[in-house]
Amino acid sequence: MTEPQGLRLEIDEVLDAPRDAVFRMLTEPAGLARWWGPAGFTTSVIELDLRPGGGYRFTMQPPAGEAFHLAGEFLEVDAPRRLVSTFRWEEPAPDDRETVVTLDLDDRGSLTRLTLSHGTFATPERLELHRGGWTESLQKLRAALASPAA
Repeated sequence: MTEPQGLRLEIDEVLDAPRDAVFRMLTEPAGLARWWGPAGFTTSVIELDLRPGGGYRFTMQPPAGEAFHLAGEFLEVDAPRRLVSTFRWEEPAPDDRETVVTLDLDDRGSLTRLTLSHGTFATPERLELHRGGWTESLQKLRAALASPAA
């Protein structure tokens, strides 16, 4: 999607879980470890300092190949309504740049509408790579919310 601000990813999902439960899955290491990353990926290390100005760092392991790292800073934390953070790969591809992710959670009783905005990207290819990653990650989030933690 090309908008006046550049290349941005916009995703809207309705999740079958109350907003507080969704927010916990977005902000607690045990919850994030259950769903973060595309299909087949695991997130073995999750460091969080959940406050404006605090940071995060994830170690992601693809099904094949070396682990890599994602880090950023929280710009806004409004529990359980909104999270805004920067997003940067520590081992970036040439077309990677720091971007901003906004996650808004709208309370719908037993459901939650999650609205994700991520960008701006340098190229359409990087936008599509992230579209695939977020789509698969959100499918894993949906499954994690449907089954209680072991």
